[in-house]
Amino acid sequence: MNINGTPYRTIWLADDGRTVEIIDQTKLPHLFETVALTSMDDAARAIRDMLVRGAPLIGATAAYGMALAMREDPSDGNLSAAYDALFETRPTAVNLRWGLDAQRTFLAPLAPEARAEAAYRRAAEIADADVAICSAIGDNGLMLIRHLWEGKPDKGRLNVLTHCNAGWLATVDWGTATAPIYKAHDAGIPIHVWVDETRPRNQGFNLTAFELAQHGVPHTCIVDNAGGHLMQHGEVDLCIVGTDRTTANGDVCNKIGTYLKALAAQDNGVPFYVALPSPTIDWTLHDGIRDIPIEQRAAAEVTHLWGATGDGDTATIRVIPEGSPVANHAFDVTPARLVTGLITERGVAAASRRGLATLFPELADRRRA
Repeated sequence: MNINGTPYRTIWLADDGRTVEIIDQTKLPHLFETVALTSMDDAARAIRDMLVRGAPLIGATAAYGMALAMREDPSDGNLSAAYDALFETRPTAVNLRWGLDAQRTFLAPLAPEARAEAAYRRAAEIADADVAICSAIGDNGLMLIRHLWEGKPDKGRLNVLTHCNAGWLATVDWGTATAPIYKAHDAGIPIHVWVDETRPRNQGFNLTAFELAQHGVPHTCIVDNAGGHLMQHGEVDLCIVGTDRTTANGDVCNKIGTYLKALAAQDNGVPFYVALPSPTIDWTLHDGIRDIPIEQRAAAEVTHLWGATGDGDTATIRVIPEGSPVANHAFDVTPARLVTGLITERGVAAASRRGLATLFPELADRRRA
């Protein structure tokens, strides 16, 4: 995707072939800065402090983190230590474990002296695969959007509501929930996106609105609690969100507030779709509410806001009283019964064990075995 006309992925190798570079997403939309990762600790910090975020990008960054670790020390002991250190950075996104497992399985049989080069090669393959998967999600979601638009009596604009950022900034490129939106826009469908702020961290305002503007997609920023009102008044044709982990039975874990959007959508007859790459499916879990660990993040994300001042500088301000306690649940779980369908790289599945297993029989059979 483009930033000011220059194409970028969210993670790439520097010219030296060793250093990993990323976009510092904590500075967007007011500042555009890139950060060089030269060690496994750098990669872990980037994931933990959310310089990179979004399940697919977290997985790719973890894979590159393993490569950086193997460049430092390719021993068996460091292979295990790096895996453990990176695994602890974010407990909810299953792509993290997927990326780490892919690297460890690939590297463990190799001689230590061969691991560094192989780890970089495998990380690049994981990143390229994510781009291809997200593009395919876009193609399958485009068919849904085209069908809905062609069914509109007035052929007016098609209004989509998103939550959080499941865009190209959350993946290596294209995004999950935004991939169908970009492809619909590029195909000439008059699509418009309602972008909610997504407190805390404001990923909707800071990231989704930023990348939609860069791509030229019409959009309007709204507060988090406006979505239900818009649905009541017929201003939302469909919702598309992403996910950090989806259980084998179709429960969806995503940014806090997704569940409320799904409830409003059901009450108003608005289709509620979730876009996800297959590595986001956790075939070992069957009850999202009970089994998915919900990350509890720092209180400062709730108590403070960062943004631009009138004179062009940036500043952090406190928005709640000193001494008031804070709870910061980063995710919630939307039960499968509230999900109209799951948009994957292989097609659109019913949000159910059977629906997912029909599209990915080899993965479902492997887990049952």
